[in-house]
Amino acid sequence: MTFERVEEAAAAVRSRCGALPRIAIVLGSGLGDFADTLSDSVATPYEQLPHWPASKVIGHAGRLVVGSVAGKRIAALAGRVHFYEGHPLETVVFATRVMSRLGVKQLILTNAAGGINTGFAQGALMIIDDHINFLGSNPLVGPNDERFGHRFPDMSEPYDSALTVLLREQAASLGFAMREGVYCGLLGPTYETPAEVRMLRVLGVDAVGMSTVPEVVVARAIGMRVAGVSCITNLASGVSPTPLSHAEVIETTARVATRFETLIERFVGSM
Repeated sequence: MTFERVEEAAAAVRSRCGALPRIAIVLGSGLGDFADTLSDSVATPYEQLPHWPASKVIGHAGRLVVGSVAGKRIAALAGRVHFYEGHPLETVVFATRVMSRLGVKQLILTNAAGGINTGFAQGALMIIDDHINFLGSNPLVGPNDERFGHRFPDMSEPYDSALTVLLREQAASLGFAMREGVYCGLLGPTYETPAEVRMLRVLGVDAVGMSTVPEVVVARAIGMRVAGVSCITNLASGVSPTPLSHAEVIETTARVATRFETLIERFVGSM
């Protein structure tokens, strides 16, 4: 059963990591180098943890690093798996559930996203203040295990308002111009057509990607507080004058890595 597999993975992490984290961060495409900034860290490739799905997408290193930053013990997940890879959603959210069993109370989710809002520039960092689920499913579909949370979780505040304020304040203290907006999760792996982008803009979407939403749903069902950051790595179809590519995503995240890492370190220290 899923719960027993999650418990086995959590036990394996406990045996390796020493002091347990209370904060976790999932690092999206190209953003995984933040894990290397942790001190007193223990790094474990996902394939060495029982039942943990392996990350196979370029830009997702596929390792769990537990260490310290700004005086806080955190778990950094360098890479995630995606619904479009063919995994069932219970596999996509496996790591989130393991984090909850370790006692993590606050979850920072990051991703690479396409800019729908025409006011966004490539390389901008966006605080996610809400989302739309266009993945075509929900990770809570199927039999409910109360050990993983409520059957009908409230989603009126998927991204914790206090954490959002804190993130905004830390960005301002660094002089970073952060955008805020609505993220839409789509299945992928194709990028959106210009017509789809126009539709999403009408619906109030600011950025679009292929992850994050399932993790938020499960985290909120469990009772974890969530903060979200998108790196606008490319302008969406019909906004960008050039064809889209994953190489562009990786190139952009490399360019903003220092700013991203500085922000996350300051944010974690203030939590």
